[in-house]
Amino acid sequence: MKTPPTVLQVAVPAPVSGSFDYLPPAGAGGPIQPGQRLRVPFGRSTRIGVVIGSSEGSSLPAARLKPALELLDQEPLLPGDLVRMLLFAARYYQHPVGEVFAAALPAGLRSGQAPAAGARLFRLTAAGCEAAADPTHPLRRAPAQARLLEQLAGALDGLEPDALRELSGDWRRAVKALAARGGLEEGERRALPPAGGNEPAPPLNPAQAEAAAAITGVAGYGCLLLDGVTGSGKTEVYLAAIERMIADGRQSLVLVPEIALTPQLVGRFRRRLAAPVVEMHSGLADGDRLRSWTATRDGSAAVVIGTRSAIFAPLARPGLIIVDEEHDASYKQQEGFRYSARDLAVWRAHELGIPVVLGSATPALESIENCRAGRYRRLVLPARAGGASSPSITLVDLRRQRLEAGLGTALRTAMREHLSGGGQVLLYLNRRGYAPTLLCTDCGWIATCTRCDARYVLHRARHRLVCHHCGAERPAPDQCPDCSAELRTLGMGTEQLEHYLAEQFAEWPVVRIDRDTTRRRGEMARRLEQVRSAEARILVGTQMLTKGHDFPQVTLVGILDADQGLFGTDFRSSERLAQALVQVAGRAGRAERPGQVLVQTAFPQHPLLRTLLASGYAHFAELALLERRETGWPPYTCLCLLRAEAPQREAVTRFLAQAKQAAAALAGAGLDLLGPAPAPMERRSGRYRGQLLARAPGRRELQEFLPGWRDALAALPGQQRVRWTLDVDPVELA
Repeated sequence: MKTPPTVLQVAVPAPVSGSFDYLPPAGAGGPIQPGQRLRVPFGRSTRIGVVIGSSEGSSLPAARLKPALELLDQEPLLPGDLVRMLLFAARYYQHPVGEVFAAALPAGLRSGQAPAAGARLFRLTAAGCEAAADPTHPLRRAPAQARLLEQLAGALDGLEPDALRELSGDWRRAVKALAARGGLEEGERRALPPAGGNEPAPPLNPAQAEAAAAITGVAGYGCLLLDGVTGSGKTEVYLAAIERMIADGRQSLVLVPEIALTPQLVGRFRRRLAAPVVEMHSGLADGDRLRSWTATRDGSAAVVIGTRSAIFAPLARPGLIIVDEEHDASYKQQEGFRYSARDLAVWRAHELGIPVVLGSATPALESIENCRAGRYRRLVLPARAGGASSPSITLVDLRRQRLEAGLGTALRTAMREHLSGGGQVLLYLNRRGYAPTLLCTDCGWIATCTRCDARYVLHRARHRLVCHHCGAERPAPDQCPDCSAELRTLGMGTEQLEHYLAEQFAEWPVVRIDRDTTRRRGEMARRLEQVRSAEARILVGTQMLTKGHDFPQVTLVGILDADQGLFGTDFRSSERLAQALVQVAGRAGRAERPGQVLVQTAFPQHPLLRTLLASGYAHFAELALLERRETGWPPYTCLCLLRAEAPQREAVTRFLAQAKQAAAALAGAGLDLLGPAPAPMERRSGRYRGQLLARAPGRRELQEFLPGWRDALAALPGQQRVRWTLDVDPVELA
């Protein structure tokens, strides 16, 4: 009896929920395993897929099964635990499995490259070294070759192509000529920095030592919430635990919410740890990211520090996962594959049987509830490290202040006192640009985006109007386009504040940190160094400054507008505002000098502000959780948001109405459908948007409902005319 051929299930990047069946490629040899890549025919082209399983048969007729074209890996490229996590993530977040696997791979591996064994490298041979030392040597006759010899002579370990591109002339021809004449050779080196460990560790205080011991004392899986006030030394706890992992020969993965935080954390870890530390984030060049990925996979990297996507790092010797600033919404991907890196970190640690640490001064309400339910263990750092005291916090009633560029009299006075005393001042305003509104007071014209239900933001330095939602830009008019009257601005952004400070506080240098000023590579690090060196005395910034930065010389923090978020429509608005206020206030007084925080508000009696001021974040969280329980919002229920958009409003309305009918037919007991309704900003980027919210009493009920609903949505007659997505556990309802 003829043995049926093996059929491979392959995850191919395509907007299709399932995998694709292929026959093994000719000459494949032994059995093909999950985690190996294949080049497969796909329509009229070829694509790179990942094997996720095999069987002895297929639902397709044998005549329709095509063989894969090429086996790219002789052994699984992805370890088994990572394959299982990606399969789980595709099911849980209801996303096409091929796109999930593609999201987990660096660009080079997605295109079929081999794992990077090292960087391409050019170095001098013995003959080349002789020529470099002899000005009359024949190899130096060509000017380009002479310059190349001089540059390589100063780099005994060799140089990568990027360094040689700085040479004038045709450096490639010079390299080729020197190589042909025996003057240089091409090689390869790993992109691993040398191990550091030269900086001594400060002694841990009792709370830090207890927390570090609790982490390293976990046998197997355990989720620990490291709840420490700002400045309490959470990073020192991380380092102590990681040093133990290194001693045990195990790797650690550290997630941070922003790329901007990565360089300073990597530098600190490299100074402290006697083991290779690599970084992994989208700001790296493709080759660097691939080399970090490879070093993680083969185990030569002991510590991996990265942003959201680093949760897919292929750990060879997993020992510990850390999620710093675990409350941050940046851990949830908002486009395409909408996964939560924090939640996947917990799932992955459970599967690997290793501890995971979630660190924050303002933990997410979900994490606090998990501690209360006994699923997580809470570790508390109640005081600032090094004897620093917590800053004093005062609410400033804007109704009784004379404002100049958003600065009240009390804040302006305090700024001069702190600056004259040698301190630094941080001013927090979560609104970039010069002004959020440009208008004509004669005829009422307002600069409004033609593609969104939003106003243009004036960026005066560039003389542009910019929509911060769709990115559309246009030149800023000098007069009203309707009546030719003079235009005026309403409201204020960080650019206007910086301009005012440069004039009124001219004796103290100002640095502004927001998305507009830190676009260029290295600019964020340069500006942060201006702050740390005290070259800049006044720091102006947006929410980019609320996350993990340590400014020891900042003694005054001014929060210019605490009212953003007090009356938001999202049920998480108050939580986000409380976290931002506590985090930015925590930048003050982190060294020996006491800190002061002034919070400007037009609503000084608002319960949220009074609770934070009187009782702190922990008490606010208790009240917020009580409110969530009474109103039926997470963490006491689970959500899935169906978003739909189309050029015509009617197509969105019709699709969502059909989607609700399909959901109602599938919904079990306790599942609610809220909507459909227009999105809070209905028109964006020229498309109308609507949404429908499914709310279930638990994850099991929601997960039982979603696969059938997704299939029903894909079968709706009008679904091709809209762009729709399912967002499981959404963090934004906008």
